[in-house]
Amino acid sequence: MSITTYGLQQIKKELQHIPQEQLTELCLRLVRYKKENKELLAYLLFDAHNEQDFVESIKAEAGFMFSQLPSQSYFTAKGLRKILKMLTKYTKFIGNKTAEIELLLNFCQNFLQYVIRQTSHKPIRLILVRQIEKIKTLIGKLHEDLQFDYSQDYSKLLDDAEAKLTWFNKKSYLL
Repeated sequence: MSITTYGLQQIKKELQHIPQEQLTELCLRLVRYKKENKELLAYLLFDAHNEQDFVESIKAEAGFMFSQLPSQSYFTAKGLRKILKMLTKYTKFIGNKTAEIELLLNFCQNFLQYVIRQTSHKPIRLILVRQIEKIKTLIGKLHEDLQFDYSQDYSKLLDDAEAKLTWFNKKSYLL
């Protein structure tokens, strides 16, 4: 005996037939069980109408977290992963590729500003490299006009990274 799992389409059809009071009850019950559900509903209710302010507040929070990074390499890598986890969660809420690119570009710029440059700790290096590759992929999926705008920011990021990090080679990441 197994429990039946319903697909998104079936759930959507069923939700259209439920009265508003019962729908409100279901939403509140759903929010009670997961912190991420509560955060998503709060974003949709209070912040979705002003996406740019929300993105700016995320950038500010990430900047603060970067300023609090410890100096030991192991703990720095853990802190960077925590920041990325936060960014990933909020970009999932926003659901917009341009906002994701903005946040990742901001992450990389903060990385270059706050993380110890002479580090030989491979996990820290890989965190930056993966985010740069992710930005490159996301830019390729955008409309041509937006690609041009973000490719300039991306090129500037690569130039800064090559200038500040001895181990970084920008030729590997060019668009």
